[in-house]
Amino acid sequence: MANLKMGFRWFGQKDDPISLAEIRQIPQTKQVVGALFDVPVGEVWPQEKIDALKKQVEDAGLKLEVIESVNIHDDIKIGLPSRDQYIANYIQTIKNLSKAGIKVICYNFMPVFDWLRTDLHHQLADGSNAMMYEESKLPKDPKDLMAEMTSGSHGFSLPGWEPERLAALKDLFAAYKDVDAEKLRENLKYFLDAVIPVCEKYDVRMAMHPDDPPKPLFGLPRIFKNRDDMIKIEQLHESRYNGFTICTGSLGENPLNDLPSIIREFVPKDRVPFMHVRNIKYVGENAFHESAHPSSEGSLDMFDIMKALHDTDYDGYIRPDHGRNIWGEDGRPGYGLYDRALGITYLLGLWEALEKTSN
Repeated sequence: MANLKMGFRWFGQKDDPISLAEIRQIPQTKQVVGALFDVPVGEVWPQEKIDALKKQVEDAGLKLEVIESVNIHDDIKIGLPSRDQYIANYIQTIKNLSKAGIKVICYNFMPVFDWLRTDLHHQLADGSNAMMYEESKLPKDPKDLMAEMTSGSHGFSLPGWEPERLAALKDLFAAYKDVDAEKLRENLKYFLDAVIPVCEKYDVRMAMHPDDPPKPLFGLPRIFKNRDDMIKIEQLHESRYNGFTICTGSLGENPLNDLPSIIREFVPKDRVPFMHVRNIKYVGENAFHESAHPSSEGSLDMFDIMKALHDTDYDGYIRPDHGRNIWGEDGRPGYGLYDRALGITYLLGLWEALEKTSN
């Protein structure tokens, strides 16, 4: 049967309290899912910086084959004339990453905000804390949301919340005012038509991440919310290099999304090079908090999810996703060491049981 390529997201030596040496000690974890966080969105990732990151990871006894994320410039999502230059930059970045042996680029096509939470440190009954989303507590003014996210970050940078980009929030919203879901999807097609032939030539697969939460907010469109959206994205450019990151937490935020069914449909079509596997706990309508990975701790059946991957011979890249801060750790929201390491052990335990009972 297939072997999972287990990974762990890492934010770099300058901005992550977790060391590569600690990641190396998590059983069966060989992959680091990394990125360059000091290159402004839209600019070319320099080859020397990519190579330096790769060397740093490999010197620690690990591999760097998945990048999360190479973010898409807003001009591409909006469809401005300047998008062609930003797409050209993105193409050069793909070429540079391919020279370093990168196989998958995770990205998203969400306008303005990559993801939203209303509390980055919600206290749970067991004494740990986790990120939480309650739509009823979402500020009406996105500026207030940005202020809350910044203050709740405890000084850590938040992926997708680049302060230099969001500084002109009012102007950014104005630029998107005529971009509905259909237009956003058209702009995604324009982007994919340009980059996928390059990906095919250089053997780098694009893996689009779902919207988080998977619904329109602040009047902004969302185009990766469910299975039907995935079919539309798949048809924008027919190629295995136009793929998905199936994030069980993001898609699972909508209880109507049948995660095992989605896995069973898209993995056999070779459209899923990357998996984010995490659990969440529903606590009301349009309200949830992140939880520990085991099924008993959340609302998602993690056994069914892993069984769907096993039944479809999934052999791609996978990582645990958002976890709690536990045992006194005060790390980046959602990205502490201990709970994600426990998540890996749990997921691999399910996988071992599936392997041994299927023979």
